[in-house]
Amino acid sequence: MVPAQPPTPRAPATLDEELLHCLGPGFPDFADSDPMRVARIRDEIAYGFAALADVAHAVSIFGSARTPTDDRYYALAREVAKCLGDRGFDIITGGGPGTMEAANRGACEAGVRSIGLNIELPHEQSVNPFVTVPLRFRHFFVRKLMFIRYASAFVVFPGGFGTLDELFEALTLIQTGKILHFPVVLAGSQHWSGLANWIHDQLLASGMVSAEDLELLTVADDPDVIADIIDRTHRHQTETYQSATT
Repeated sequence: MVPAQPPTPRAPATLDEELLHCLGPGFPDFADSDPMRVARIRDEIAYGFAALADVAHAVSIFGSARTPTDDRYYALAREVAKCLGDRGFDIITGGGPGTMEAANRGACEAGVRSIGLNIELPHEQSVNPFVTVPLRFRHFFVRKLMFIRYASAFVVFPGGFGTLDELFEALTLIQTGKILHFPVVLAGSQHWSGLANWIHDQLLASGMVSAEDLELLTVADDPDVIADIIDRTHRHQTETYQSATT
């Protein structure tokens, strides 16, 4: 008879898990403590706003934490971040390894702020050594707010579910007019062409998106081209806003 395997130790619940599954088995009823939880969320938002209050020109860069340092997309993310930094943009990432590290590294090489928005996970993720402005969040949605609020653009490199989540959330917010239409660039045509074709051949063909929606995405490979797209759009939007308010 094969002996039973001991159960895998369960990682401690994160605050997000408690918040989103507070009625599930193993969790107490938080009804009495909800005001405290709301206050904690409020404090975390205020913490992020205060830390990033003077960030006026920044680009959020997303991609896989699993990208090795010798991968071509690591090199591309590093170069894109440097090109953006040379144009005066601070760089915001999730602060972890892989593509995030590459982008933070490029920011350091350009001499701009290298911001890392780290997140509490069941298995701790350390901040990469190229982050110069480290912030730590316990709730995903608060962290997402910071990525959006302080960004002039998104650059999205190959990644997993988290990367796709950030991509489609940004597209949804732009499409529905919740945020200003800023550039969303997919870096790496070989990786992203399949998704771009699927959106065209399936979503557009089925009438689930419009032709104008396809213009929300740009696929590019050249770091200077990516930086120029973002810089040009940012300058135009700044001039338009200033004209409208004077």
